[in-house]
Amino acid sequence: MIVTHELELFPEITVTLLLFKDVKNSAELRKKAVEGAIAGALVNASMVVDPFQVLVAANKAVHLFKLAKMKTRSLYSEIIFNLSPTNNISDAFRKFGISHDDSTLLIVLVDDGAKHSKLEDIISQVNGQQISVQDISKIADVAKIKKLYKITPVEEKVGHLLDAIICRMSAKDIL
Repeated sequence: MIVTHELELFPEITVTLLLFKDVKNSAELRKKAVEGAIAGALVNASMVVDPFQVLVAANKAVHLFKLAKMKTRSLYSEIIFNLSPTNNISDAFRKFGISHDDSTLLIVLVDDGAKHSKLEDIISQVNGQQISVQDISKIADVAKIKKLYKITPVEEKVGHLLDAIICRMSAKDIL
């Protein structure tokens, strides 16, 4: 149900992913995240096709955090920003952050060696059903994702959707 991954470049840091469906308190959770009461990135799960997509964004966010070169104010907002194919921060939050009426939620937690005390606290705040993170591809709105990342039919013939998305996420800084 929970995916925890150690970052290769930063072995002291782990990224934990939690997936929920039928979330009834999205507005409340969003408000808490904006206020800083939730130490995690709240991501619209329908905009993610694979957990690897989020791990790439988290790895980049941690790297920029360590270099003190983040474009946003917090590590968790940087994760949401790094999911976007563009450099527009407010657009990234609109597309990838949780909104008031979202019923699916992906929570991303970054742990630098401290115990997972915040994990149970965050899970208890979500009024929804926790499901396996591997089921995220069933929740993804593929048509919306393809449109956002501007994935062409030709690209889909020569590679996977996830590859095209990771390419767009990675290349946005140099385009």
